[in-house]
Amino acid sequence: MPLDLDDPRSDDALLALYGRGDGAAARILALRLTPLALRVGQRMLGDAAEAEDLAQEAMLRLWRAAPGWQAGGAKVSTWLYRVVMNLATDRLRRRRTVPLDDGPEPEDGQPGAVAGLIEAERAAALEAALMALPDRQREAVVLRHLEGLANPEIAEIMGVGVEAVESLVARGKRGLAQRLAGRREELGYDGD
Repeated sequence: MPLDLDDPRSDDALLALYGRGDGAAARILALRLTPLALRVGQRMLGDAAEAEDLAQEAMLRLWRAAPGWQAGGAKVSTWLYRVVMNLATDRLRRRRTVPLDDGPEPEDGQPGAVAGLIEAERAAALEAALMALPDRQREAVVLRHLEGLANPEIAEIMGVGVEAVESLVARGKRGLAQRLAGRREELGYDGD
């Protein structure tokens, strides 16, 4: 039977069904939520392969939590965001203890057209600036501006108040602006 990706059932209902052994519900939920875990993992870690590992671990944790899932509690996506953020933070902490020479080699990207190069440079500059932010500020900025979540949902994911989220986002944006200051022309924004 083909999967209906437009299935009207909520993530909460699908997870409860999976907890009772419904494999089709698990497949629909995986197709809905795995891209979220991959996207956030990539933005937090800056490494596609590591983001795939992280997303797989987050989804495994979701499957393990399914049998005991309490309907009406936290949203499944909110729970998954929190797990992904925690896993990313743990990986970033472990990275900081690895000597520079032992770290992975940077990916060797193939240059494309001029527009592609400019866009790649902009993305790299943003990623580098994001990675230089303190973890909590990076989490808040990624969730707010790259994932498009509202401050109350971010507060729930991060386990802080809405005011703290607003402060973290504001400080993160200031940090990004400082790290990218003076690079407008270099990044092709000289006419903007």
